[in-house]
Amino acid sequence: MFGSNRMGASAYANVGVETGVAAASPHKLVVMLFDGAMVAIASAIQHMQAGNIPAKGQAISKAITIIDSGLRASLDKKVGGEIALNLDALYEYMSDRLVIANIKNQPQILEEVHQLLKGLKDAWESINPEAARPVQAVAPAAADPLAPQPNRLVKA
Repeated sequence: MFGSNRMGASAYANVGVETGVAAASPHKLVVMLFDGAMVAIASAIQHMQAGNIPAKGQAISKAITIIDSGLRASLDKKVGGEIALNLDALYEYMSDRLVIANIKNQPQILEEVHQLLKGLKDAWESINPEAARPVQAVAPAAADPLAPQPNRLVKA
């Protein structure tokens, strides 16, 4: 009468993702792109092993789109200099490898790209600007012998 549970769960998940994207910092958005590409590749591996060729192709296409239209497109080659150029070349390599994995049905290539993405994600997370903010420690107040002390009644 009201649709399937699967459709409801999918809609709920989409709202969660959209809310996460809207509230995320630019740094977190890049982490989400890495996660999305890695999930798509893991899905492609499962579909490849199950022999589900259409789903495998869709998952690989999704990973390529995230890498090219998300990660690669977000590079600022003017500001990022050599690092941005190297990342651009690496993202191009990953996309090319995913195409080959799809054509030749080779899960080891998918695993290679997954590991490359994981390494980049780990490095990116280690430079999280929000985690790098210095925490100001509060120095303990010097003990004032004249300050009122808590009531320390001892019951006998």
